[in-house]
Amino acid sequence: MGMSETLTVTIEPLDNIPVLLTSMTRRGLAELVDQHFTPHGNWQGLSPGGVLTGWLAYILSAGDHRLNQVQDWATGRLHVLQTSLGAALRASDVTDDRLAIGLDMLSDAVDWTTFEAVLNQRTLRVYDLTAACVRLDTTSASDYWAVTAEGLFQFGHSKDHRPDPARAG
Repeated sequence: MGMSETLTVTIEPLDNIPVLLTSMTRRGLAELVDQHFTPHGNWQGLSPGGVLTGWLAYILSAGDHRLNQVQDWATGRLHVLQTSLGAALRASDVTDDRLAIGLDMLSDAVDWTTFEAVLNQRTLRVYDLTAACVRLDTTSASDYWAVTAEGLFQFGHSKDHRPDPARAG
């Protein structure tokens, strides 16, 4: 690099965004949204699946579900979002009105049911685990109930190492 060239450096917080988006991409979340929900004819830019995947990344990363905060968040992370969601992403793809349209699409009960079934098939794994023994270590709690003949609240060993016979809880 010569002396007359200017180096421009942009710093973006990555946080947990690449991990979240990679997990969603592996499950084909954006593609499933696009298969099961149809936007109105004027939809332009990033697909609804890409937009809603970006919004879900915001919700999980920022711990905030408000629509009106996503565009500013995306503007500050545009490179990492474009790398994961596609170069076509613009901050204007995740305005609060676009997200509201996406949310309306997700509210169709019939489309949601079929989408959810397919997504769960890609997400959930069920294992048949046969256990010979199950051990539970409950937390201790104090209560002020009378001991009943039916045995609902009985005195037992104190996990808090109290000398009096504490109620099991």
